Amino acid sequence: MNTTKKPFVPSLQRTAGQSAPIAANDGKAYTSLDLNGDAGTAAAVADALAQIASGEGQQVTDLIENAAPGPIETKWGQGFRRYAECLDHIKANGPKAPEGGLALPMRYTVMEVPSYSVVPSNAIWKDETRKEEAAMLAKDERDNARRSLYFPQVMRDARRISQYYPGLSPNSAECMDKLGVALASCDSKCSNFYDAAEVRAVFYPEMEKLLLAFYPEATDALVYNHDVFDKDYEGDRTEDQDAKNPGVNANYANLVHNDLNDNSGRVRCRELLTRNLRNFGREQHYTEAEADDKMSRRFLSINLAKPMETVEQNPFVLCAWPSFADQPYINNYRVYDDRVGETTRFTYRPDHEWYWIPQQRPDEVSMLKCYDSVCDGSVSRWSFHSACIDPTAPADARCRKNVVVRAFVFF
Repeated sequence: MNTTKKPFVPSLQRTAGQSAPIAANDGKAYTSLDLNGDAGTAAAVADALAQIASGEGQQVTDLIENAAPGPIETKWGQGFRRYAECLDHIKANGPKAPEGGLALPMRYTVMEVPSYSVVPSNAIWKDETRKEEAAMLAKDERDNARRSLYFPQVMRDARRISQYYPGLSPNSAECMDKLGVALASCDSKCSNFYDAAEVRAVFYPEMEKLLLAFYPEATDALVYNHDVFDKDYEGDRTEDQDAKNPGVNANYANLVHNDLNDNSGRVRCRELLTRNLRNFGREQHYTEAEADDKMSRRFLSINLAKPMETVEQNPFVLCAWPSFADQPYINNYRVYDDRVGETTRFTYRPDHEWYWIPQQRPDEVSMLKCYDSVCDGSVSRWSFHSACIDPTAPADARCRKNVVVRAFVFF
């Protein structure tokens, strides 16, 4: 008897009023192209190579590289190749920031086609018979970072959200449901955030407790992995997924993006519940029927970011849902050997509603929604986020040191 599990293929559950995403595979999850249990990874690599062969990405790269010096005219407005150019433009022309805010350059993609990132653990990088294909994929990954421009944006102080939305506390579930962003507080007992085992043993339960208090109607919260960011860290940065150690990131994600979307919010949840796939937290062993039941009710994914020390440079910034609720996202596919993750990128709008937390303290936790199963438009589906460079920080300001956990909350 064949006991192989059928791949989980969710229906595309777009938010009411949202434009169709810019996606491959007709918008369906790559699990729909599963071959012998590979979750569609072979099909995704083939599509990545076909995308490169189409030349669309190269056209965008050439447009930027061959443009005349100065601002580049785009259909979204003037974009800039370099941060300093955009900052000079802001100083001369605005926009002006409100009290507690900041006007600065933000980096957005200018490529309106799906993109692919074949992760370092994928077998193709060690396959001697596919060296030529691997070289094309590596070049495309490098070029992906160049298919973006800086645009002027305004940061608002997230601590002042109630000034922008009277009666709405930034420390509330109501704020998260309206804007997709919120603030919380935590005095963690974790003494060493570079020790992955201690983070799992101490910080994960703290964040699960925080989420259940934040959402009193929730039945369960699962923190399933984390990342540590510290550009100046001098110890071992090595990532070891088998040992549930994410390593220490030297780079900050300085591009407007979100970690999940209509498909991957459901696929990632299912992977955790039924396969315990890449779960650093409490083991999950749900049957398919039990997962169906759990996922038939509301569930959401939240990222929580806590500094280890007061943030002086490279702050973590969040964008509020209402300002892009109708905007199509652009899929970026992260191709592993056993799964295809879907993250999203967005093009620029001058009225995107950005928030930051000036000098964010170690007890302040910034929260952003990455996915919500409710898609009728009554609540935010997600926010998007980025790192940025604070032009007002002193030259010797320390780079951000923080830990980010990812969690699902179930109702």
